[in-house]
Amino acid sequence: MHIKKVLKFGGTSVGAPERMFDVAKLIRSNDTRIVVLSAVSGVTNQLVEISKCYHNGDKDKAALHIKQLHEKYQGFIAKLYSKEDAKKKAVALLEEHFKFLLNFANDLFTVHEERAILAQGELISTALFQYYLEEIGEKSVLLPALEFMRIDEDKEPMLDYIRENLNIELNKHKDCKLFITQGYICRNSYGKVDNLKRGGSDYTASLIGAALKSDEIQIWTDIDGMHNNDPRFVDKTYPIAEMSFDEAAELAYFGAKILHPSSILPAWQENVPVRLLNTMQPEAKGTLISTNDSNRTYVAVAAKDGIVAIKIRSSRMLLAYGFLRSIFEVFERYKTPIDMITTSEVAVSLTIDDTTHLKDILKELEEYASVDVDKDQTIICIVGNFASESYGHAQDVLKAFSKIPIRMISYGGSKKNISLLINSKYKKQALQSVNDVLFMPQEVLA
Repeated sequence: MHIKKVLKFGGTSVGAPERMFDVAKLIRSNDTRIVVLSAVSGVTNQLVEISKCYHNGDKDKAALHIKQLHEKYQGFIAKLYSKEDAKKKAVALLEEHFKFLLNFANDLFTVHEERAILAQGELISTALFQYYLEEIGEKSVLLPALEFMRIDEDKEPMLDYIRENLNIELNKHKDCKLFITQGYICRNSYGKVDNLKRGGSDYTASLIGAALKSDEIQIWTDIDGMHNNDPRFVDKTYPIAEMSFDEAAELAYFGAKILHPSSILPAWQENVPVRLLNTMQPEAKGTLISTNDSNRTYVAVAAKDGIVAIKIRSSRMLLAYGFLRSIFEVFERYKTPIDMITTSEVAVSLTIDDTTHLKDILKELEEYASVDVDKDQTIICIVGNFASESYGHAQDVLKAFSKIPIRMISYGGSKKNISLLINSKYKKQALQSVNDVLFMPQEVLA
């Protein structure tokens, strides 16, 4: 069966009965399609709290959180359904899932139990939505993601397994055109309930679309596509109509909140276009991500917070053979990725965003070099088309930062981005200045 479209709706899109009503309207089509749903907004956080309580041995507090969450769902289903038989089915479903949550008070609590608890949000939201579709007469099938979504020993998705087993499930319902499934959840190589972590439900949609080679993947959120800048901090931003996968990946990696950097990788590898759309404004065009470049010099800017800059100085060793390798091996041993790096004759500066092993890393580096550390840093990443034969871009970018102290600059490592490191207190000022200097008004670009 060829699935033309895969549509993913996040927690805010299903966060209230009224939102589910809207989603039901948006998915109506003659096309074959799979709809991927997240948990109701806020539920996963509550399940995390329940898990923490069990982990700490506080069963009474866990029971209180479970009671509060149960009451939230009861109010939800009271508004979601108009027919009594649908309400009864939903109530029975809740009783089953919440009895499951309460039973953990009697078990040894490990990471496996935690993952089983975290899966309940998606299992409940999809079942409630399926019951609503049945109530309004919309023919659909609920596909259990745990039957086909699987990761290997390295926590990487098993695309061939997903393709084979998803097709098995689809072929059981050849007369159906609409399928509902859970985002985020999966089974691991041992068959235990697990989750995709990176990108969550977006990752699920991308994997499904890639496995089935669908015509398009749609990611529905509460913003009208990828913006050229962060609208939370900057005035007069605008959605980008089209961009390439590598442009979108750069922005996602360097802080664009609408996408996780790993979430579109499967779609990219199988050349399945991804469209970012707004549940609250379904008429908006959104952003189409494909293999085609946007053909703009400056596409967008993103900011990545929580950065630590490390300067390693050694006039004796820097030019010695193998010195840089020794530095990188320290970070490799602690599985800590490096974002930016610059070098001079006597120093190497680099940045990391994972500080889990910072103390140990610094201890090793200090054995053969002097080390300075700057915390509370932000990377400002300007994404565009900066081919080696073009010119003037660095001058434009530096003009935007003329009144902001710059800690590091990375230019030339990629023809798609120019990255600058600044103190986080200048972030808002920097983003607004970049918008004013580099990006023309939306009406000019249209």
